[in-house]
Amino acid sequence: MFTSTQIILAVMVAVYIVAKVFKISTELSLFLAAISGALAGGAGIPARHIVEGAFTYLDICLIFITATLFMNLFKESGGVAFVIRGILTKFYRHKSILFILITFLLLLPGALTGAGSVTVLITGGMIAVVLNYMGIPKPKTAAIIFILAGLSAAAPPVSLWAMLTAAGVNMPYVGFFLPLLIPCILLALLTIFILGWKAKPANLEKALQELPASPRGMNWLKIILPFSVFFFLVVAGRIWPFSFPILGLPLMFIISATVTIIISPAKLNILKISRETVEQLLPLIGTLTCVGILVQIMTLTGVRGLIAITVVTLPLTAVILSMSVVLPVSEAVLMWGAAPVLGVPLVLLFNTIGLNPIIALAGMSIIWPLGDALPPTAIIGRLTKDTIGMKEPYSQMLKYCIIPAILIIIAGICMVLFSKELSFLTML
Repeated sequence: MFTSTQIILAVMVAVYIVAKVFKISTELSLFLAAISGALAGGAGIPARHIVEGAFTYLDICLIFITATLFMNLFKESGGVAFVIRGILTKFYRHKSILFILITFLLLLPGALTGAGSVTVLITGGMIAVVLNYMGIPKPKTAAIIFILAGLSAAAPPVSLWAMLTAAGVNMPYVGFFLPLLIPCILLALLTIFILGWKAKPANLEKALQELPASPRGMNWLKIILPFSVFFFLVVAGRIWPFSFPILGLPLMFIISATVTIIISPAKLNILKISRETVEQLLPLIGTLTCVGILVQIMTLTGVRGLIAITVVTLPLTAVILSMSVVLPVSEAVLMWGAAPVLGVPLVLLFNTIGLNPIIALAGMSIIWPLGDALPPTAIIGRLTKDTIGMKEPYSQMLKYCIIPAILIIIAGICMVLFSKELSFLTML
């Protein structure tokens, strides 16, 4: 049985590698690997399992779409430009305060949507203008935006890696807020201060000329109100659990988006923005759909169980030490599929030996995004380079990512090792 399952796994890996060699997209490569595994396992083309797998992460896709629509509407209303121009005008002489505010501006879009690409597209380009006029070279600017975009995707309330893994082990996505929030904020601040410590006060006049103008009528009340509505809806369900209706994150984002439309001083083409949002998220949705199919077929053929048994029977020291390489590389190859494939057996292993699974999973979740800069996918890394107009070789950006990446890996592994001692974070 083990031999036949190993053969099926080898076939899936081989088909995926061949597909990538022929430059087939990651989504189709995952789908072809799943179909080849089903054929090798004697299941033919199991239509029922393909359909079930495709709908595995439907709820997460809905969160992505509604959250990104909210952020895109907020950007098109002039909110992002107003905030960046406002903090730059007030704090351009105060580097430390400006860095702190920039950190939160870069963390927010990805934290709400779960996608680092949204951070790059919503605020990355404008923040890059500010950093460039502070004397920070574009490769360093790209490294700052990439690292913070990755941390924003891992930050709460929507952390895709944590959500996918938790779903795989039937663990409620509860208690992750502080275990994800604290390391993401601290590591983001460390990154921007380490890479930007030679920065000078921003050239205000030139930066404002290059930044988009904010529409007349925009003010701080219109900036704060949509986010206040969203956070009220999130908190209300916890304060009044038996009287407040269960809305779900997609509906909360739709309500916040509606508030943004109502108070926007600029006329918004809702249909156009919605269409662009879906086009923007199509690769991500396609990846999640194909990952669901892959995981379903792996379960059907026993490959998922083989991987789980292999992981849990390895020496614990080898598992911990290899995380610094295995997690980023798995993300580079499988993208978000790395969470249900590798995250599930790892969490089960850590839970079995008495570690806190929530803290351990949070630690792994901040390491995974580093793989988005590595080939063959390198989606967020390439997107960052293109968005800020970096002309230097891609390797220059990777060079500046090394120190922040080491800090992130150390922090993530420490969270796994000392998860029992950090368990109090899940109760706050």
